[in-house]
Amino acid sequence: MDELLAGLKAIAETTRIRILFILSHGELNVSELTYILGQSQPRVSRHLKLMAEAGLLSRNKEGNWVLFRLRSEGLSGALARALVEMLPGRDAVLSGDLARLEEVRRQREEKAQAYFSANAEHWSSLRSLHVDEASVERAMGDLFTTKSIDTLVDLGTGTGRVLELFGPRAQTLYGIDSSREMLAIARANLEKHGFRHAQLRQADIFALPLADNMADLVTIHQVLHFLDEPQRALLEARRILKPDGKLLVVDFAPHELDELREQHAHRRLGISAEQMTAWLSRANLQLARHIVLDPPWLKSRKGLTVSLWLAEPRNHARQATPVRKETVQ
Repeated sequence: MDELLAGLKAIAETTRIRILFILSHGELNVSELTYILGQSQPRVSRHLKLMAEAGLLSRNKEGNWVLFRLRSEGLSGALARALVEMLPGRDAVLSGDLARLEEVRRQREEKAQAYFSANAEHWSSLRSLHVDEASVERAMGDLFTTKSIDTLVDLGTGTGRVLELFGPRAQTLYGIDSSREMLAIARANLEKHGFRHAQLRQADIFALPLADNMADLVTIHQVLHFLDEPQRALLEARRILKPDGKLLVVDFAPHELDELREQHAHRRLGISAEQMTAWLSRANLQLARHIVLDPPWLKSRKGLTVSLWLAEPRNHARQATPVRKETVQ
């Protein structure tokens, strides 16, 4: 009763209703909300503070930014969502807010494209060394065939591509990355595809801001070779995984392209099946399937083999089933 009353009191103001409507379309920081609302930053900040304290909004820090979104749980969160659904669709003020929101999104996309353009040469040279991404994504879909996912967590989400790939199947999406610049790109990409059920967080992959046993699927796509301690990342992935959940890892097999250390900041020159199996075992996970994608033929005879591993908690693993290693041409 107290939570409901606090939420009702916090909503009773025109600007706050506008904020609820705007945030129902995705996460925004204070500066973006200030632009959309056409009000001073101190005033907007005060509204946000009161609404967050009443449980209507979730507040997440991302570097120097603080991002707000409608709260997804609790009585106050339900109240916020219910109120948004009752708002008139043709209200002139809300229509103006929505138009300015689209301008904010356009600016985000322009910044994302500028970043891609500046780094395209490096990424193109790396992509030319391994099988095309479409083949990798098909293999990921073949490994994890469950039609409906309650909660997906993508670690080191980068541009958010894995969230896009599995988004239509999932009820809730979490993308974790340490780079605010990459999260900005992911946010623009996900908004373009209408994935409002995605939440992006700037966080350390070794200390995730997520509860134990909350994820049905955890994905780690081309991340482990950047880490000094991949084992710690797998332990943290296991912590948030449900007892019957799945872990999907994509990375390079061992190679001798030492130039990737200098050009792309790779800490490890690939990961062997034996090393991955050992890491998974220490994290109380068991490997269920292993797919290998050979690189394209290159005149230099240099290429990168892509490995995909599907693992599950040991207590729920099918102990009698042998690991399936499959090479896809």
